[in-house]
Amino acid sequence: MTKIRTEETREDDKKVDLKKVTKDLTAKRQTSGRYSNLTPKGLNRDELLLGVVGYLGVPYSYGEQSREGMDCSAFTAQVYADAVRRTLPRSTRDQFQIGSEVTPDDLQFGDLVFFNTTGYSPSHVGIYIEDDLFVHASVTYGVTISSLESTYYRKRFIGARRVFD
Repeated sequence: MTKIRTEETREDDKKVDLKKVTKDLTAKRQTSGRYSNLTPKGLNRDELLLGVVGYLGVPYSYGEQSREGMDCSAFTAQVYADAVRRTLPRSTRDQFQIGSEVTPDDLQFGDLVFFNTTGYSPSHVGIYIEDDLFVHASVTYGVTISSLESTYYRKRFIGARRVFD
């Protein structure tokens, strides 16, 4: 029987204060006009932000897609469906094939960020928010916010896609 490899425990060298980030994002939502240049054209930042924040804390559950539990690609697909009525493919691999490629220096709010966390590439996806932070469904923490600058994610980052242009 083949054992399925799962995401390793993250290194804690770049701790993210969820309460502070959520508070900052909510404050920016109230003044989002200042941030419109950081969002791909056609993407409603406020709607996507509400979707992202609404899922924080939902537990990780492989293959599931509900508020009781979801995996990473279910999270990204559900947030886009709920917040901006955009249908994304259900799997990380298929999500990696859509949209246009984005360099790390050009990341904008709402871009999908991809990682190789299991040896099979791509195997993990999240939604970039800002300041090198992204929201994702983590095996360890459920839906949470992590830093692209953490040693764990920096080593495993394989690319980003913009699904709105």
